[in-house]
Amino acid sequence: MLIKNAKIVLPEGVLDGDILIQDKKIVKIAEEISVQDDTVIDATGLYAFPGLIDMHVHLREPGFEYKEDIESGSKAAVHGGFTQVCCMPNTSPIADNKAVVGYIRRRGEEVNLCKIRPIGAITKGEKGEQLADIGEMQAEGAVAISDDGVSVANTRLMRLAMEYASGFNLKCLCHCEDKSLVDGGVVNEGLNSTLTGLKGIPRAAEDIFIARDICLAQSLNVPVHICHVSTYSGVQLIRNAKASGIQVTAETCPHYYAFTDDIIRDFSTNTKVNPPIREEQDKQALLEGLKDGTIDCIVTDHAPHHENDKNVEYDLAAFGISGIETSFSFAITYLYRTGFMTLSEIAQKMSTNPAKILNLEGGELKEGGVADIMLADIDKQYTVDPDKFYSKGKNTPFAGYSLYGSVEYTIVDGQIKYQA
Repeated sequence: MLIKNAKIVLPEGVLDGDILIQDKKIVKIAEEISVQDDTVIDATGLYAFPGLIDMHVHLREPGFEYKEDIESGSKAAVHGGFTQVCCMPNTSPIADNKAVVGYIRRRGEEVNLCKIRPIGAITKGEKGEQLADIGEMQAEGAVAISDDGVSVANTRLMRLAMEYASGFNLKCLCHCEDKSLVDGGVVNEGLNSTLTGLKGIPRAAEDIFIARDICLAQSLNVPVHICHVSTYSGVQLIRNAKASGIQVTAETCPHYYAFTDDIIRDFSTNTKVNPPIREEQDKQALLEGLKDGTIDCIVTDHAPHHENDKNVEYDLAAFGISGIETSFSFAITYLYRTGFMTLSEIAQKMSTNPAKILNLEGGELKEGGVADIMLADIDKQYTVDPDKFYSKGKNTPFAGYSLYGSVEYTIVDGQIKYQA
């Protein structure tokens, strides 16, 4: 395959040129490549990004296929420009053993669209009582461990998990939430929770466990990764930890850096997400954290739900946003077009850093590297229409929003898996 006339997003900037692919690898990147090839893509006007990597998604299979399955989630992923997705273990049964992890990996291979990277549970049944079989899951293809959806409340058990996982070169991806402080809350605790009468969740519910897991990483001298950071105080904790040499990385999501909890005022249950969307100072802190490197990655926390899970009272609705098909466009619209970040910086947050953190292939466009590539028209504008999502989950609060950045091709291992 030969990609001609692309604007190639490299770590050092954008190069106008061509990309030659052979045997699943990028063999040459140059201003002009003159060879005969069976497949030629004229990428005039398009930007070539490294295939996006989402290290935090929920594909629901096995057990909740009515919400999403690996096939529909993979279609949504390549539609969004993602060539690798790492799926959380809160399925049914929980992915806490080699059988379930192996099933997820094999289903991904059967669907053969993007690369499905399973994440194993930290504890059996995500009950926080006994460590899962971490070594066996790693042998079956688990790329990390997490009890996402709940925190491991027992600090001693969390310590053991971090120690044990590090021996297999795996990271703990930490869902930081003190359930006793959440206490049935459904939105951010603040002005808007008061105005709406919806029970609030204080920042401390997240920050306390961020601080705990940073302390464990420091005392054990092992790495830790903090999931879906939403608070300004959490950003500061992570920034201070990094300045002290602690091995901590962190992620956030588009709905946290682009919006505030003003969007809950219409009581749309599609705005209900955990942790909750917070206030302006949190949004600004997350933006600054992305800019200065405190926040390493942009993930989606793609959480598809059936309409029946959302078409109920706000207090009863499921938490989560279906976001894998709009994440890239949010980055272009709210980070690049505002002049806040360069395209190279966006590629770093959405591909390079996730690959480094989880020891995955890909992450940047380079000769000899894997041919996972996304071609996008960053000037093309469109209106978000959930009815056009490939995901079964139509639960987005951003229907009708006008965004820039259209994925035109997603190429995995040198093969076109999505074409607009």
